[in-house]
Amino acid sequence: MAARAEIASPSPASAASPALPLRGGVRLRALVLIRWAAVAGQLFTAAVVHWGLGFTLPVLAVGGAIALSALLNLTVSLGRPASARIDDREATVFLAFDILQLAVLLYLTGGLVNPFVLLLLAPVAIGATILSLASNIALSLLTIASIALLGIFHQPLPWRGPPPDLPDIYRAGVWVGLTLTTLLITLYGWRLAEEARQMADALGAAQAALAREQRLSALGALAAAAAHELGSPLSTIAVVTKEMLHEVEADDPLREDVELLSAESDRCRAILARLSVDPAGDVSDAYTLVPLPALIEAAAQSYKRDSIAIIFESGPAGEGVPATAPIQVRSPEIMQGIGNIVHNAVSFARREIRVDTRWTTEWSEVEVSDDGPGFSQALLDELGTPFISTRQGEEGHMGLGVFIAKTLLERTGATVTFGNRQAGAGAAVSVRWPNPVFKAT
Repeated sequence: MAARAEIASPSPASAASPALPLRGGVRLRALVLIRWAAVAGQLFTAAVVHWGLGFTLPVLAVGGAIALSALLNLTVSLGRPASARIDDREATVFLAFDILQLAVLLYLTGGLVNPFVLLLLAPVAIGATILSLASNIALSLLTIASIALLGIFHQPLPWRGPPPDLPDIYRAGVWVGLTLTTLLITLYGWRLAEEARQMADALGAAQAALAREQRLSALGALAAAAAHELGSPLSTIAVVTKEMLHEVEADDPLREDVELLSAESDRCRAILARLSVDPAGDVSDAYTLVPLPALIEAAAQSYKRDSIAIIFESGPAGEGVPATAPIQVRSPEIMQGIGNIVHNAVSFARREIRVDTRWTTEWSEVEVSDDGPGFSQALLDELGTPFISTRQGEEGHMGLGVFIAKTLLERTGATVTFGNRQAGAGAAVSVRWPNPVFKAT
């Protein structure tokens, strides 16, 4: 069975949404403050070690490395406003300098034997949360190379008398430990930060889709109000034109113009009447509460195709259940969510889609199934999370369709489950609401 996953642009709403923001971009002030804290810590540590503990340090070289970091921080701060954002490349260069500066300080003060060697991991940890994967790999490789060089080339550790002579196996263990920790921090930190960014982007896309549906709802309400306001003047025009038809003779040159005026006024009245009574095309307040099957059909209308048949079926599930369908609020969440699911099914179906609406006194449920390849078993547990798509990166697909649908429908109190049809190939998506509301019609 061919693998299937969600589509990324399942509806006009998501297609019209603005592009998601690019990765990267951090405030310069944040990195500047971190570097000032590092400079202050380095000065304090060097002063305590040299003058407090009495260990001999190459003061000029150490002080010069710290001063270079402070000078660069001043240059960066004065060159542009602190509230400015720097891109991924600039942030990578910024943190790479910190790694090299720390490596120089450690070279002057014992290399890997220096207990402060763990500070080499700080720029890597910062980069893992704000940089792209390629930039993180570059920083990690730079850190690992610095660790390897410090294990071979370094000045003696500041000490009273001869410095301790540690076994080579211990030095090798420190090198391996720092290298593995660098890789772990990079992979784990970047993965968590990337998931947070993806969730934020996906929620932004869902909010954009919901905002568009709400704008359409407001437009529908405005159309209904316009239909109501224009009804009276159009009725007056229709009455006047009919009186003119009775008074104008058949051979009068104005007869044709009066007939055209009468026909056009009748056409305008028909259009306004359709805006007022068609629940599939109107989203005005007159249809705030509608039967659930009618709401589902209205949500699926925009996604019909000539080559794919959409079969709607509805009815009570079991005995002792009201034959009248439960009513549901016509909310933009339901319209957009069901629409996304139907569009996803249309994209993968071969010939037909079934939309079954069932209800009991305890729940109401909509199941959308198709005769396509079905969901891949490997993706079933991941469906409903952002950026899960077998077509991600193709034709604008980003893997947000099912996530948007699930998020919007869950806001209405529904439970969304994904699976495959028991009989034959095809996917099945079930949306269930508890405690349906029934009203006699």
